[in-house]
Amino acid sequence: MPTFTPPTIRFGGDYNPDQWPRDVWDDDVRLMNRASVTTVSLPIFSWAKLEPEPGVFNFGWLDDVFATMEAGSIRIDLATATASPPPWMATLFPDTLPVDINGVRLGVGSRQQYSPSSSTFRKLAIRLVRQLADRYGSHPAVESWHISNEYGCHVPMSYDAESVEAFRAWLKNKYATIDALNDAWGTAFWSQAYGDFDQVGAPAAMPTFPNPTQLIDWERFSSDALLGLFLAEKAVIREITPDIPITTNFMGFFRDADYWQWAPHMDYVSDDLYPDPADSDHYIMAAATRDLMRSLGGGRPWILMEQSTSAVNWRPRNAPKPAGMNRAHSLQAVARGADGILYFQWRQAKAGAEKFHASMVPHGGEDTRIFREVTALGSELAAISPNVIGRKVPARVGIVFDWDSWRSLDQEAQPTRIDYVATVLSWYRPLLRRGITVDFVQADGNLSGYDLVIAPVVQVASEAALQGWAQFVAGGGTLLATYQSGILNENLHAYLGGYLGPLRSTMGIRIEEFAPLAAPYDQRHPDPAASTRFPVPGTRIEGQLAGEAGLWQEIVLADDADVVARFADGFAAGQPAVTRRAAGDGGAAWYVATQPSNDLIDSIMARLLDDAGVTTGLFDEPTDQAEAVRRGDMLFVINHADHERDLMVAGQARRLPAYGVEVSALSAGA
Repeated sequence: MPTFTPPTIRFGGDYNPDQWPRDVWDDDVRLMNRASVTTVSLPIFSWAKLEPEPGVFNFGWLDDVFATMEAGSIRIDLATATASPPPWMATLFPDTLPVDINGVRLGVGSRQQYSPSSSTFRKLAIRLVRQLADRYGSHPAVESWHISNEYGCHVPMSYDAESVEAFRAWLKNKYATIDALNDAWGTAFWSQAYGDFDQVGAPAAMPTFPNPTQLIDWERFSSDALLGLFLAEKAVIREITPDIPITTNFMGFFRDADYWQWAPHMDYVSDDLYPDPADSDHYIMAAATRDLMRSLGGGRPWILMEQSTSAVNWRPRNAPKPAGMNRAHSLQAVARGADGILYFQWRQAKAGAEKFHASMVPHGGEDTRIFREVTALGSELAAISPNVIGRKVPARVGIVFDWDSWRSLDQEAQPTRIDYVATVLSWYRPLLRRGITVDFVQADGNLSGYDLVIAPVVQVASEAALQGWAQFVAGGGTLLATYQSGILNENLHAYLGGYLGPLRSTMGIRIEEFAPLAAPYDQRHPDPAASTRFPVPGTRIEGQLAGEAGLWQEIVLADDADVVARFADGFAAGQPAVTRRAAGDGGAAWYVATQPSNDLIDSIMARLLDDAGVTTGLFDEPTDQAEAVRRGDMLFVINHADHERDLMVAGQARRLPAYGVEVSALSAGA
């Protein structure tokens, strides 16, 4: 596998010169050099320009772009341009167009209008990729390959006939026999037993709840179908240019592609992220996303492939970024392992659906706040590169993140609606507040490098995964699992006898009954300033830990565990709400049977960290709207608040302006 080891932090963005007259290109190079741009991604959305007619290729303009970039010492992240098929494809090959869940075939005039399982689309895409690789694969300006763009962003799955046939083939490969499928899907329920794979369809529109396992298998298949497109293009590129690293841009916490399955196929992970400046808590999601990208790559540096200098164009309200916020977002990514900071896009479009999306060079040109900020950031990244490039970000705490649990919790016919990502972030937040860095881990991953592992609402967990958690505790680790963890196996069959499967004895508890609250706690927008604000009715817990909670109660039987707190009211009044069982050589297994308030989670986290021996973070005390992160021997302190303030980090007060960032060498012993 080729590795991406840039000499400096990469800086630049999507470049679309075919949208501009030729005389603009030389000015682009002048401005890129002024802004310390190292890299541009092109030609991501240029298929129609590259192949205006089937089999007729037009590369003269792109040859000119390559020469212009090379003359300006700008390196190229070479895109395969397959993310947006040209209109002629739909006219000549309408079967390539995707079909939605209601059987409607989607049309042309936007982008990503292809079915992931279309063999015709794949053939035409590979033909274009081979042409690009043959022509530019040995060009000295090319430093990496960028396959397609944001797989599944608009069309994560298609219900056309070819996709259904591909789904059947995928099922045959997975289950081998129809009897095995029937057993896995539990088709004895509702008279759904199949006599042959040809009888199986996609879970398209139907009278009521689809079969849960059919639905999650369809979602797994659809993720694999998109990955198959990536791998088909990658195979051609690897054949022709075996030494050039390859990536595609992920999209943070994106439900429809299981990035644990995708990441091993990337030479380096890259990501697109657009935090909402209007959300005071946007930095929490952003920090977690950066940690997820680093974790997907096994701790290796990654690339922020896309962000915005200011406002985007696709929210109901597109708030601009205040002065300093773009720098804060960029250095947040560097602090959490990024070796590249890129944008969509270089020059703000004058036409099309994204003309109001901010760019490095805005409509106002170079004499603007945005371009001045871009130029300053480019210089700063070049200056700090020697101290951070390639450096690791240490973490002693892991949080389990599981795509199958996310998909399962999103299904209908659940006890209540649980926002999976928001719940994960509610446990991430108190660690961020302390300046404790987190890795995300797979449910069945290797946990041996961590002192503390948190498993929030991991509803779907195989026996092997649960046994792995038990072994982690037996080996001296501290584990916390929350309600709705270890409920279903990988086929979405319930664990009988009190849930938790092989983890039950480690936890020392059995779960007898669920009792979701009548008015679910809305976790979609956690607000640190109002951390105990719940709709009525909520609940309280009392004991060694006490405070407010919401969303969930359950009847927990503590067979061999200490009861740390009990429910004070509601259906489960008097029953255990938080338990702890000591196990192994200093290990401990905690269980939390409700969704605590942010304040209560902070209290629980303090106990967990003490249990695990992770007693200090970079902040002297928990702090909101701020970050302190160690990367290598460098310390990044970020103020995400809109006002100046002092932040106490490692015993030292640091005064930072609104959205200010301080990058410095770590003091001895820190």
